[in-house]
Amino acid sequence: MPGSRTGRPPVRRAPHRPAAPRQARENPLRALHARAYKAWDRPLTAYYLILGGSALITVLGLVMVYSASQITALQMSLPGSYFFRKQLLAAGIGAVLLLAASRMPVKLHRALAYPILAGAVFLMVLVQVPGIGMEVNGNQNWIGVGGSFQLQPSEFGKLALVLWGADLLARKQERQLLSQWKHMLVPLVPAAFMLLGLIMLGGDMGTAIILTAILFGLLWLAGAPTRLFAGVLAVATLIGAFLIWSSPNRMARLACLGATEPQAGPVDCWQAVHGIYALASGGIFGSGLGASVEKWGQLPESHTDFIFAITGEELGLAGTLSVLALFAALGYAGIRVAGRTEDPFVRYAAGGVTTWITAQAVINMGAVLGLLPIAGVPLPLFSYGGSALLPTMFAIGLLIAFARDEPAARAALAMRQPRFGRKRNRGTQRPHRWNTMRRRATAARSSGER
Repeated sequence: MPGSRTGRPPVRRAPHRPAAPRQARENPLRALHARAYKAWDRPLTAYYLILGGSALITVLGLVMVYSASQITALQMSLPGSYFFRKQLLAAGIGAVLLLAASRMPVKLHRALAYPILAGAVFLMVLVQVPGIGMEVNGNQNWIGVGGSFQLQPSEFGKLALVLWGADLLARKQERQLLSQWKHMLVPLVPAAFMLLGLIMLGGDMGTAIILTAILFGLLWLAGAPTRLFAGVLAVATLIGAFLIWSSPNRMARLACLGATEPQAGPVDCWQAVHGIYALASGGIFGSGLGASVEKWGQLPESHTDFIFAITGEELGLAGTLSVLALFAALGYAGIRVAGRTEDPFVRYAAGGVTTWITAQAVINMGAVLGLLPIAGVPLPLFSYGGSALLPTMFAIGLLIAFARDEPAARAALAMRQPRFGRKRNRGTQRPHRWNTMRRRATAARSSGER
């Protein structure tokens, strides 16, 4: 071997190896999107959205009811916390109803459909009996239950239509009768029109619009043909147009759309315009909780139908967008529950409740924003009113029960058993967690088979 110039043997170098290919760096935005999608697609997402969203809306509503109703209570020579205490009592009773509904099996929900419908119809008939029914703000749709407490039976008619309609359509689907248009319409549409007639006898068109939305939601979920759907919609539109045309008060509300002055010609648009004033003066973050100016006698019904305007004035755009986001999350969760179930009753009931809450929220906020006529309906779970809060919280309990009843959700909840007090195998320390999860996941049955 020849030596080097220095006389030393040459150094043997290791053979050159090609460098390993560098792994492409993962896009952080894609990774974040993948993690967010994975977290959003978990089995208990709908359950937590319904439970957390409804709780936040109710708590924020209690705060805003206390803030918006103080001046009204003082003007009526009542304690400043009068309306808040009544709403807090209704929320406590509603929480019990929500818990009871969330723990009931689906079979019991179906069994309650007919008693609730019969009770709602009976109370709505009593409203028209002289000496029993009470007139409030021009509408006779209240019943006095003692003292300062009043009951609005038409609010329970929404819950009755959802449960009864869902049970009726589920039974007909199990017998494969929904392919015939007469079975899809009868007796669902006649019964809904009966409820609408009882409500319109008292002059409450806002609640009638919500019941109509529930009816169309059930028909759409049942797969009504386009011709049938359009026919029922045309009939309802003609009836609604006639009822609006025949009432000067409803025509005046329609004329206030887009009004910028309280006195727009011969029509008084005071409430609609001052609702816009409240939203406009709030800015981004509002004037501060309790610092509203419009609630000092300028904005009528500031703690009921127009509480969203006071929210915008005191909490600003951030507060109103938060309320919108909570209702959007609640609506998404309801649609997700209705779309992932195999039980027809659960699908119809979840879709009906979601249609009810979403449509009522859109109509209320649209009226406050000046985009829709003032219909006189409260913001669900948010506005003052125990008669509206109780059936709505029971309906939220239905959604929670349906979300918990999904096979994947039951399996996930079974995995979260308490660590103490669990049964163990003989001679081993491993609990029966996986066997319990598998048994519950594979033993899922429809509501009619339980």
